[in-house]
Amino acid sequence: MLVLGGHAYRFEGHAIVSGDDRIADASGATPPSLRIEADWVRFQAALDQSAVTVLGRLGHEANPNRAGRNRLVLSSAARGVERRGDAWWWNPAEASLDQALSASAPEGGLVAIPGGMRVFDLFLAVGYDAFHLTRVADVSVPDGTPLFSTVGRAHGADEVLAAHGLRPAARERLAPGAWLTIWRTDTATA
Repeated sequence: MLVLGGHAYRFEGHAIVSGDDRIADASGATPPSLRIEADWVRFQAALDQSAVTVLGRLGHEANPNRAGRNRLVLSSAARGVERRGDAWWWNPAEASLDQALSASAPEGGLVAIPGGMRVFDLFLAVGYDAFHLTRVADVSVPDGTPLFSTVGRAHGADEVLAAHGLRPAARERLAPGAWLTIWRTDTATA
């Protein structure tokens, strides 16, 4: 949790991964085998509750904001923090997270983080309060994009989350072979 100007922000990641902890194929697209209806319904409900959704440019472009939710898009093409017609845009190399949140969600609240990898990595450093990780165990995505840049032969997503202070707090079967695990810090509440 981060407090800015008396307003609290909670950071919650959301991802669906293959059995080898990939979020996308080699082209950057989410494979159809990683689309689980029960996960999608839960994810959309979480986005509805968030003060702002933080995602990368490619995810923003691939998923139109039909619901009109408040978005903060990470892009090296943005100048600091700027308001564009479709969202807030943020270049972390030119403006701080505090500046981005103060502009995009000045009253605080839940910050939903659906990725991609660079966005997930950025918030590993900030600190997640929770991470909703759905894994489709029988799917493999060779040469795909990992959930975190450090996921590979030596480390899986679970190890990365644990190394950053999160612990599995709840597990639920969403579909055959698809399990949601909610990881939380010791101080985070549901």
